[in-house]
Amino acid sequence: MKRRKRTKKIHVGPVEIGGGAPISVQSMTNTDTRDVKATVSQIRRLEKAGCDIVRVAVPDEKAAEALNKIVQQAHIPVIADIHFNYRLALQSIEAGVHGIRITPGNRGDKRRIAAVVKKADERNISIRIGVNSGSLEKDILKKYSHPTAEALVESALRNINLIENLSFNQIKVSIKSSDVQTTVDAYRLVSKKIRYPLHIGITEAGTAFSGSIRSAIGMGILLEEGIGDTVRVSLSADPVEEVRVGFEILKCLGLRRRGPELISCPTCGRQQIDVVSIAKEIEEKLVGFELPIKVAVMGCEVNGPGEAREADIGMAGSKKMGIIFKKGKIIKKYPKKNLLKEFLKEIYSFEEVGSKYRVGSRE
Repeated sequence: MKRRKRTKKIHVGPVEIGGGAPISVQSMTNTDTRDVKATVSQIRRLEKAGCDIVRVAVPDEKAAEALNKIVQQAHIPVIADIHFNYRLALQSIEAGVHGIRITPGNRGDKRRIAAVVKKADERNISIRIGVNSGSLEKDILKKYSHPTAEALVESALRNINLIENLSFNQIKVSIKSSDVQTTVDAYRLVSKKIRYPLHIGITEAGTAFSGSIRSAIGMGILLEEGIGDTVRVSLSADPVEEVRVGFEILKCLGLRRRGPELISCPTCGRQQIDVVSIAKEIEEKLVGFELPIKVAVMGCEVNGPGEAREADIGMAGSKKMGIIFKKGKIIKKYPKKNLLKEFLKEIYSFEEVGSKYRVGSRE
């Protein structure tokens, strides 16, 4: 793992971004922001999954009016996502959001952006300059013919300069494309030119399956090179899945550890239990746990305590019984029909985990 690039530290509410702070995981609600109850309910689920920062769309004045109630009920910082109408940005800041995201291609004229920056400065909140391949300024798009990495970076630098000239520097930057290589190239390029924290991700990545793969590849490359201070996995799926995938990427790279790490064998003709369905069920049961333990699900004794000896706790099938082991040592045996139930009991009572980490027990 290469050393992380040192960037300027800013704050989104109490969450530190950049300057060596832990990489934060973000998501975005897909509810109608005007529906306060539904939006807060989804934010609650994101909080339980470990989401550090949540962004909400603000398409009109009614959505902006709902923000104050949403912010008051959320336990994590809320960012307003603004397009086209600068008045919505002003209204959102007045509502108490912890940051705003603006898109260069539809931000409006300099006078309007100056009003937004002034209001953000007064409230001491950050601004994310969110450059996307689908919303580049017309002159930049004409210059490069299509959204190249160089085009994305030129847009970002132009808008950074604009905001800096307004004596504002609580900035973070994102430069996203649905094309993985373009995104990687753009972040590599911009990271050499600025010291502001970078929010990374692959925009419009796709479904939970394909989008997770594309995000893991693109974000994994950048994170391994020390680029990235906060992340969002953009999926056509439940936002909670974005958070789960985000943490899994960071976990794989040793950048953050939150919640259990589940390992399971790839299955073969030796398996004595249904590894696929059991592993899936356990993964679902572990959502909401915080303790970073390694949990193993193995189909037979060959892949059981031996190959999974580094697991804090694991289970494996055998011809007649199922076994539960800790650090490679068998501690209990059960009839296979009772194995999953007993295994979950062991996880729930594992060392200091206890009932504190049961799903749904944490606000």
